[in-house]
Amino acid sequence: MRILLVEDEPDLALALRMVLLQARYAVDWAIDLRTARTYLAEAPPDLLILDVMLPEGEDAGFTLAQELRQMGFGRPILFLTARDALDDRVQGLELGADDYLVKPFEMRELLARVRALLRREGQVKQARLQRGPLEVDFTRRRVFWNGHEVFLAEREFALLELMALNPEKTFTLEELLERVFPDASSGYHAVRMCVSRLRNKLSPEAIETVPGGYRLGLS
Repeated sequence: MRILLVEDEPDLALALRMVLLQARYAVDWAIDLRTARTYLAEAPPDLLILDVMLPEGEDAGFTLAQELRQMGFGRPILFLTARDALDDRVQGLELGADDYLVKPFEMRELLARVRALLRREGQVKQARLQRGPLEVDFTRRRVFWNGHEVFLAEREFALLELMALNPEKTFTLEELLERVFPDASSGYHAVRMCVSRLRNKLSPEAIETVPGGYRLGLS
């Protein structure tokens, strides 16, 4: 499942992203509302983790949540903020947030809340993708090819999941590096190697090379 993290403190954002990646979630990070809106326009995340105070203003997170709910965005929203006043918590929930966690916090508690929100979301969204011989079970994080289960490493599944959730989108090397391999010291080589391993484990046709990058094959 894919999470969009909107947080303007780089140190905290990188730590959160690493914890979520280790928990086998695909994570996009936006440092401001402009970047967040770009990600949201590409594909709705399964969960939005949103700071309240952002470069655009002290209530920018509240504003974004309100806009999204008015536009019909139905995915869970978790506010993660230093705004700890009762009025702030009430306002966040009344604007449509599903949960509100105050900084500082324990990573274990954040992960527990993320899992709870995504379990709830998983009850109402399609949990599988079937595309030709490929089947991806997003809930159980299992992959099948021609009915036979294929065991993928964490980053392999994260890359395949990202493409499977956006089957018509072409991902550039830069996008895949940022979203799936933010800590890779080998740069684009890590992306190319992961694509190669997926093709070896599934089929050369599973990941298609197109002008500008890669996308899910089997169209």
